[in-house]
Amino acid sequence: MQVKVIGAGVTGLACALELAERGAAVEVLDRGAALGTSSCSWYAGGMLAPWCELETAEPLVAKLGGESLAWWQRRFSATALNGSLVVAHARDAADLVQFGRRTERFEWLDGEAIAALEPDLGGRFNKALYFREEGHLDPRAALAALAHRLDDLGVPIRFGVSAAAERLVAPAHGARARCVIDCTGLAARSVLKDLRGVKGEMLLLRLRDVSLSRPIRVLHPRLPLYIVPRADGLFMVGATMIESDEPTRITARSMLELLSAAYALHPAFGEAEIIEIGTGVRPAFPDNLPRIGWHGGALYVNGLYRHGFLLAPALARRAAQVVLEDRHFPEVMREDTRERHLV
Repeated sequence: MQVKVIGAGVTGLACALELAERGAAVEVLDRGAALGTSSCSWYAGGMLAPWCELETAEPLVAKLGGESLAWWQRRFSATALNGSLVVAHARDAADLVQFGRRTERFEWLDGEAIAALEPDLGGRFNKALYFREEGHLDPRAALAALAHRLDDLGVPIRFGVSAAAERLVAPAHGARARCVIDCTGLAARSVLKDLRGVKGEMLLLRLRDVSLSRPIRVLHPRLPLYIVPRADGLFMVGATMIESDEPTRITARSMLELLSAAYALHPAFGEAEIIEIGTGVRPAFPDNLPRIGWHGGALYVNGLYRHGFLLAPALARRAAQVVLEDRHFPEVMREDTRERHLV
């Protein structure tokens, strides 16, 4: 089968890889000039935290996300499974209890255990929730690894190509079928009418005086914060969630709150170097759950919201089975439509 995948974000690359590994002839098209230039994946946190996400997400997110941990380990060797740590300052201790009630697969840590796990946080927190099975990755390195794997499989990624799924769907000539998969996020809103944008803002800081081995979530009633360690003394600090389609700027208020929350986690962050400021608009449906569906003869994979790297592998696996095996997955496909264009 011949498959064109539109969009080279994490969802598009994961779909392309799942299809290519199953023997499909795949081509990826992306409107950006290079990897990451047209996708919110470039500014993601990279947390693989299915059970932490239960604090605000539906159980389906944890189910699909749990499937993705092994997928990332197999395809990106730098995936770290060091768990997630959730802390709160003394004045917000009740929020930590609430977080525990809404989530699962964690253990409580006292101050001594926190210090043993993260020495640079020693003496700063008395209680924490430790999600031992969770992980994280560097999104940009992970995207590059997927692109490299696709290259090894002979899958071309054509950048600078503006492609509309409905224009690519046309009768094929010859014996082989072909299909189009749209993974363009918010750009697909002309077809997926109930799709909306949720803006996220992030900072990339460099600080060599603090070392962390896993993502740290700091609960706060106004702006919950996460800090994700990366290589070479880098830390990704995020992230806001603003109902907006505006991708190009971070507000002064968000900047102040992110930096203040990082400083409250550890005062050394007051001396950190700001390497990058980034924003991205995540695609979301009204229920904040992902969907796979046929529209106009193309298969759309969309609505991953703030869970792109967490959910992309599980959705890609299902999308490949929909295309190649005519499977149906009611948890992510709202109707059992056969609006396929395979000839």
